Amino acid sequence: MEPLRKLPIGIQDFEDLRASGYLYVDKTAYLYRLASMGKPYFLGRPRRFGKSLFLSTLKAYFLGKKELFEGLAVAELEKDWVEYPVFHLDLNVEAYINADSIYSALDTNLNYLEDRWGKSEKETTHASRFMGLIRRAYEQTGCRVVVLVDEYDKPLLGTMDNLNVNEKVRDVLKGFYGTLKSADPYLRFVMLTGVTKFSKVSVFSDLNHLMDISFDESYAGVCGISESELVSSFQPEIKSLAEKRKLTYEAALAELKRRYDGYHFAKESEGMYNPFSLLNALSKKDFGNHWFATGTPTFLVKMLKKVDFDIESLEDEVKIPADSIADYRVEYSNPVPILYQSGYLTIKSYNERFNSYTLCFPNEEVKYGFFRELLPVYMPKKDILGEFYVEYFIEDLLAGNVDGFMTRLRAFFAGIPYELNSKEEKHYQTVFFLLFRLMGQFIEAEQRSAAGRADAVVVTDNSVFVFEFKLSESATAEDALKQIDDKGYLIPYAASGKKIVKVGAEFSATERGLSRWVVGS
Repeated sequence: MEPLRKLPIGIQDFEDLRASGYLYVDKTAYLYRLASMGKPYFLGRPRRFGKSLFLSTLKAYFLGKKELFEGLAVAELEKDWVEYPVFHLDLNVEAYINADSIYSALDTNLNYLEDRWGKSEKETTHASRFMGLIRRAYEQTGCRVVVLVDEYDKPLLGTMDNLNVNEKVRDVLKGFYGTLKSADPYLRFVMLTGVTKFSKVSVFSDLNHLMDISFDESYAGVCGISESELVSSFQPEIKSLAEKRKLTYEAALAELKRRYDGYHFAKESEGMYNPFSLLNALSKKDFGNHWFATGTPTFLVKMLKKVDFDIESLEDEVKIPADSIADYRVEYSNPVPILYQSGYLTIKSYNERFNSYTLCFPNEEVKYGFFRELLPVYMPKKDILGEFYVEYFIEDLLAGNVDGFMTRLRAFFAGIPYELNSKEEKHYQTVFFLLFRLMGQFIEAEQRSAAGRADAVVVTDNSVFVFEFKLSESATAEDALKQIDDKGYLIPYAASGKKIVKVGAEFSATERGLSRWVVGS
C-alpha cells in the first residue's frame, strides 16, 4: 500500500504547505517572471482558484525564505534572495454587511503593520496611515516595500446588492488604493488579486498604472491545474480514484476532465482545472460538486433575476466585446462579465476581426451546479429540490409513466404565485428550462433538433419524449402536438429504433399552472 500523500485542500499559506509536506504544483517560474519584469500587477481569477496561495508564495519569496523553495523552479532562477519588507493585506477578514465593515477591515490590516513599523499621530486616515507605513518601512530597512493585496474587491462584491453602501465602500477604497500610485518610489513590487476589475467605477481610476495580467497568455496557468500538471503530479491519486469508482485510469481521467476542466483565461491558452474541485475529488475519491459546496455569491443570483436575464441564452454561445469582459460596472444591467469573472462562464474562442469573445460553461460541475443554485431563486418554496427532486421526474420517464411525470410537473408549477401574463410566461419557461437542464445530468435532455426547436426532448435507453407547451389562451395541447409534427421535431429520432412519445400541454392563466396535456405517438 502506497503511503498517503497530503493534498493541499484549503491550504493558503505557502510556508505551512512546504513545512508540512503537502503536495505542491510548482508555479514559481511565474513568480520569478513577475518579480523580474515589473511591479504593479492585477490578477483576476474566480474564487477558490489558488489566488491566496500564489500571493503567499510571493510573500515567502520576497521575504527571502530560500529554504522553502528548494527543488522548485525559482531555486534555479534566483541568485540573490534579498529580504524585503512585505505588506500582505487580506480583505477577507470581514463579511461586509455595512459601510463600517470596510473601516474595520482596513484597521485590522493596518494595526498589524503598525505594530511592526510604527505609527504617527499625524496620520488620521486609512490612506495616510498606509502611506506612512510604506515610507517608514523603506526608511528603516533601506529596501523598497512589497505590497500584496488578497481579494482587493471582496468589500465591493460583498455590498453589490446595496448600492448606497457599495458607493461608500468604493470611495474609501479609491483613496486607500490610490496611495499605491503616490508611493511608487518606495515600492519594489505590487500585486492585487480579486474576482473582477472595477475600472469603470473609480477604484481603478487611480490605479491605471497597474498591469492587468488576467488575460495574458503568459500567465494563463498561474492559478489552477493544467492537464499536464494533473497527470505528472497526481497519478497515484487518479489511480486510487479509478479503483474506488470501479473505472479504468483513462475513464477516471476523462471524468475529471468533463467535470472540472475547461477554464481558459486568454485568447489562446491551455485549459485549466478548478484546483479546489479537483483536489477534493482526488482526496475523497468521489466526483462531487465541490466548488458549489462553498456557496454561490448571493448578489449574482439576485442580479440575474432582477434584470430578467435570459437564462436559456447561456446554453448558446454567449458573445461579448473584449473591452466589456475585463471589468464590471455596478450600474450595468448585463451580468455576463461578472459571470465570466466569477468562473461560471469561460472563454471558448476569440474573434480577432470583431475583437470579441465567445463564452460558455467551462465544465459540467459549473453548468449543473449553476442551474441547481438558480432553481430555488425562481421557485417560492425553499424545499423545492427536496420535495420535487429531479430523480423522481427521471424515474417516471424511465418507467414510461408520462402521466405520472406530467402530474408531478403540474404540482411542481402549482406553487408559483404569479398570473400568466407575458412576463410570468417567461418565468414559467425559465423554471421549466432549469428543471430539464438538471435532468440532463443523468439522461439525455435536450431542447434542440436539426429541423427545429421543441420545448424539450428527453432520451432514455428505450424511448424519446418530445414536449411542446402552449398558453391555453392562445393554443391547445392538440395544437402543441400538431406543431411537433409540422415542425419536424421527431425527424432526428426517427431512425433511432426507440419508441417516440410526443406530449402536448397547456398552461392556464386561470388555473395558474399546467392544466391539461395530450400524449401521442
